[in-house]
Amino acid sequence: MTKEILLSISGLHFVDGEDGSVEVVTAGDYYNRGGKHYILYDEVVEGMSGHTSNVIKIGENSLEITKKGLMNTRMVLEKGKRHRTVYQTPFGNIEIGLIGQELQVTETEEKIDVRAEYVLEINEENLSECTIEMNIKPREAGSLNLQG
Repeated sequence: MTKEILLSISGLHFVDGEDGSVEVVTAGDYYNRGGKHYILYDEVVEGMSGHTSNVIKIGENSLEITKKGLMNTRMVLEKGKRHRTVYQTPFGNIEIGLIGQELQVTETEEKIDVRAEYVLEINEENLSECTIEMNIKPREAGSLNLQG
């Protein structure tokens, strides 16, 4: 895998029978250290000044997302484990819990695909069931497969 990558992140969540989705496609940087994959990219929030620097660390049995800047947090997903964290936003802090239910990482020389399923808690109450999918490809590979 090359250092310059294209990253597609799609998320789906279910709350009280209603579903919502979001998808982001962005350029980023990739490296591998100690058997773990690292993806770095910046995120801009429309209508707000500043940005958030993101680091995604993909291990064999874990997914970790660290955000610094406009938003700040460190979220960890591991199958069968609950992790708590504080999500800092410009509007205030939110205490969240993540209960990992499934984590699949598929890698080849040309791409890395990640699928994680988890329960999102806010203030120790189950808020929604969530799925996040990531597709990482070399930037020169061109377009990504967008969910539609």
